[in-house]
Amino acid sequence: MNAPFLECRGRCPVCEEEVVFSSPDSWLRDGLKCSACGSIPRERALMRVLAELAPDWRQLAIHESSGCSVSSNRLREQCPGYVATQYDPATPWGQTHPHGYRSEDLEAQTFADETFDIVVTQDVFEHMFAPDRAISEIGRTLKPGGFHICTVPIVRKAAPSVRRARRREDGSIEHLASPEYHGNPMDPDGSLVTVDWGYDIADYLDQASGLSTTIHTIDDLSHGIRAAYIEVLVSRKAFASQVTLDGRIDARPRSRPGAFKRLVHRLRG
Repeated sequence: MNAPFLECRGRCPVCEEEVVFSSPDSWLRDGLKCSACGSIPRERALMRVLAELAPDWRQLAIHESSGCSVSSNRLREQCPGYVATQYDPATPWGQTHPHGYRSEDLEAQTFADETFDIVVTQDVFEHMFAPDRAISEIGRTLKPGGFHICTVPIVRKAAPSVRRARRREDGSIEHLASPEYHGNPMDPDGSLVTVDWGYDIADYLDQASGLSTTIHTIDDLSHGIRAAYIEVLVSRKAFASQVTLDGRIDARPRSRPGAFKRLVHRLRG
């Protein structure tokens, strides 16, 4: 039997157990799994940031779109206020499918304003045809002081984001690059990648929503967090006291066009 490419011991932020993290090969993003729950690095990075920013998350109202991961199961089990949704055109928007999820279009949600403390998406925004509408809708449904926390592969790093596909007015898809698909439990054909994101995603999200985004990067084997493309983005909605009389967000100065939002780096072990 071949030795694992990487193996280490630590505490898993998803199942919160002392475990062994092991990967059979160098593609750690999908391979470095927890021996107890099977979580992968991006899930552990998201749960660690969530626990740091909202240690009381179990008592909050959380919406997760397209949640099909080990960490999604943890949120569902531990948080009574957790609502799971899927993009399922076969089920009327706003209705609950027999499998337990609510049918929602992230770009045009049926939830009321200021419903949730936290919105979670994991590897969703690289598949959106209108990510601007999606983040605007997320901002609408967040309570003041709430935040959207997500993972998305930032494959271009410091280079500008590039659109790979867009929807024409007649509903057909125009491919601007060779089609690329990721796995999708709701569709055997997978999910088309529509955008290759760079760090400028933070400015894009803020300009579309009025939220304020920070990118967290973590490298910490003691929590099994090491891999490519596992940045965690947090987009926070201002409290009412941070909104001026003319409605502008006054949380902090806007970034210069093309400038990157602040990156929070955690490097440990």
